[in-house]
Amino acid sequence: MDKVVIRVPATSANIGPGFDTLGCAFNLYNKFTFTLAGDRLEITGCEEKYANKDNLAICSFYAALDKIGVARPVGLRLHIEADVPVSRGLGSSSTLLIAGAMAANELYGGPLSRDDILAMCSEIEGHPDNIAPAVRGGLVASVLREGKPVVVRYDISPDVMFTALVPDFPTSTEEARAVLPKTVPRLDAVYTVGCLAVLLKGLETNDREALQAALDDKLHQPYRFHMIDQYSDVRETALSLGCDGFVISGSGSTCLCVGGGQDFPHKMESALKNFRNNWKVYPLEVDTEGAKIIGEE
Repeated sequence: MDKVVIRVPATSANIGPGFDTLGCAFNLYNKFTFTLAGDRLEITGCEEKYANKDNLAICSFYAALDKIGVARPVGLRLHIEADVPVSRGLGSSSTLLIAGAMAANELYGGPLSRDDILAMCSEIEGHPDNIAPAVRGGLVASVLREGKPVVVRYDISPDVMFTALVPDFPTSTEEARAVLPKTVPRLDAVYTVGCLAVLLKGLETNDREALQAALDDKLHQPYRFHMIDQYSDVRETALSLGCDGFVISGSGSTCLCVGGGQDFPHKMESALKNFRNNWKVYPLEVDTEGAKIIGEE
């Protein structure tokens, strides 16, 4: 085998109170074709500044080869077909890391398990909250224990609707981290833990009252919303149009609406024409498969 095609889903981390813990995979994908050929590294389908050995997919590919214990190939071609917006809080970097590791593993005999790949990519990324749902699919909670990710998957009602609102500006994960306080009041921590517990059951049963109460937190969003232009106005509009909750996806700039009915995305798209930043509306369904191989030769 000298060619493999990997598909990896977008993910939304945090989902309100699940800060650095909860993530969900959605049916928006990046596709990667790796081919062992030629006499150098060639990357197509992305901006020129990413078409080099520092591309995260290539870094992960080589890291997996080092873990497997095989030499790096002389020639490698990577073609990227990306539908996941870059630097918008939908896990685009995780798709690259996972694709690289999975491709290397498949092309060199498959010695790594799915858990090995999850752990390796989490180590490179620094946390598993996007990696875990992208690998496993569905709604996933994860925690690092002695440096290794422990991952559990939750049921989620097929009746829960999700809509991503994506503006035309990025946010920096580093800056979003920097604005967070080093300590938080105990009552704020207890409140957020309670919201998370209620949220998980609300997502499982599509309990709108639970979702409306639980899609809140006091750990990260209150410190980050100012980084997203017109956040408060967009949030107020989304809630007035019927969604049950409005949260920052990851560290932004995407915002995720939970609930709202079948016509909510259309209503939101019309309303956002009156706002700055050329917001795009993505109706989403939960991806339950996670990253997968969709072709090989």
